[in-house]
Amino acid sequence: MVVQDRRSQDPPVGSARLDLYVRDPAIMAEADRLLSGRIRHIRLTGELARAFRDRSWRQTATIIRSWMIWVLALDVLILSLNLFLLPTATAFAMLAPGAILLPGAAGVYLAWRQRLSDAVQEGALVLGMFVVLISISLTGIAAGGEWYERYLNVMIFTAVAGITIFNVRMRVTLAIAAMALGLYLFFQLNNPLVEVRSTISAFFFLATGIAATVVARRTMNIVASRTFLLELRDKARLSDLADANERLERLSKLDPLTGLANRRWMTELLDRLWTDPSGTSRGVAFLMCDVDEFKKLNDTLGHAEGDRCLAEVASIIEGSVRHQVDYLARYGGEEFLVVLPGASEIEALTTAERIRGNVVSAALPNPESRVLPVVTISIGVAVLSPGSTLAPEQLQSQADAALYVAKRNGRNRVALFSREADADEESDRPGRVAQA
Repeated sequence: MVVQDRRSQDPPVGSARLDLYVRDPAIMAEADRLLSGRIRHIRLTGELARAFRDRSWRQTATIIRSWMIWVLALDVLILSLNLFLLPTATAFAMLAPGAILLPGAAGVYLAWRQRLSDAVQEGALVLGMFVVLISISLTGIAAGGEWYERYLNVMIFTAVAGITIFNVRMRVTLAIAAMALGLYLFFQLNNPLVEVRSTISAFFFLATGIAATVVARRTMNIVASRTFLLELRDKARLSDLADANERLERLSKLDPLTGLANRRWMTELLDRLWTDPSGTSRGVAFLMCDVDEFKKLNDTLGHAEGDRCLAEVASIIEGSVRHQVDYLARYGGEEFLVVLPGASEIEALTTAERIRGNVVSAALPNPESRVLPVVTISIGVAVLSPGSTLAPEQLQSQADAALYVAKRNGRNRVALFSREADADEESDRPGRVAQA
């Protein structure tokens, strides 16, 4: 892996589906359009509606399942209590129609245990609610007398409770409301104890109440949709901000002239490499590269040509090392540091010689150079053997020392760090200050 830190370019792993919607420009444009209008006009369609159902399904499913469990429990409890509280004939007459409720509620519970298609789950909810409502109605009809109308009212109350708490699409809400009113009107018109006009009057009264409940449910849906849109927009803004920060972080670790990593990135990389137990277990080599007579090139051809030369040299070095294995950074003005993980001494010298030869072969002009009339490069090599405890700063110092030897011996050459040679020349070596 040469030079640039490419981690930010990898696709996110395990991202929530909501993040995919946030990154869809069409969805976000529609969300912004809806938020800019009146609240009562908010209506989610297409991918945006699918995103909302993805976001709210788990909560909706939990509420529906819990509601069905309570309906089952209350049905069993009431039928059991009736055996003790009501006349035996009446209580037993209620058992069979009351038991119809059990498979209806259980079916809805099972259908909403895991995510299925919207059509399947909404259909199961409508069918299940129909079974629950007709079971309650038939229970009262089977008992007769005062229980006839009382259980029809209980059926209406059950429907109103479902409409209120089920966060489902309006077509499902309207279906439940229509079923409840239709069952009430049908059975009540056949109630011998109630006049037709009384039935119609009660029907319109209950219809008004259910209509108000439906309107309230629609308002709750709109508010939930708006809350979702705001969440989506906030998430999009946070995502944009995170992307911008990531880009800034990446740019702060890149050299703008050559496109290579800079010294800061290399320092962080070396810290990670030395911290990782396996990072230097196979050894590592440093190549400190320095363009020869670069000041003469700048003075003769100008700084623009000098900048172009550095960019060309950077590209040559990058093409001379192992892709996705070795690391390269511009370390100073005309200095480059190459890190070769797992490289032996021979491999490091071979790579260094290849870099040097490729730079010469490029024949970049440097007419006033005392080495050749083309750009050349000197390279100092230092190798950390497996198991060594040398710090990265020490290894870099050795590569610097080897580079000094290469410069002192005529430039355009590769020098390997030697402790003996370094000791012999220590007294003659001028101090070198690395550029930031």
